[in-house]
Amino acid sequence: MPRIARLGGAPNLLPPLQLDVHTERWPAERADAIVCCNMIHIAPWSACAGLIAGAARVLPAGGILYLYGPYKIDGRHTAPSNEAFDAQLRNQNAAWGIRNLADVQALADRHGFGLAQTVAMPANNLSVIFRRGA
Repeated sequence: MPRIARLGGAPNLLPPLQLDVHTERWPAERADAIVCCNMIHIAPWSACAGLIAGAARVLPAGGILYLYGPYKIDGRHTAPSNEAFDAQLRNQNAAWGIRNLADVQALADRHGFGLAQTVAMPANNLSVIFRRGA
């Protein structure tokens, strides 16, 4: 088993893990929470789907999936800067782009997650917190 250094000396916080969300086997078999920042808009939709499916495999009931980044609300951008950023992303790769929060929530719901909270953040981003059901 690989030696794992504790992040900042905190006994209950492991360092970040690099993983491919498309794979069935993740480098952790269980976690209490998963934090993913600024990924689902700079990746194809399959990465969001893989992240949520993987989170459902490793999080127990009550586990937290925390997503941070820009989102559309009801199919609309929350700011002109997000609309411009979305166009830039889609010009780089047609599979990329700012996701509609309702689509992410529907996917999470199908995997047993409920939306616990959304929090407006600086730079027109959101903290989106899902909790895994029983």
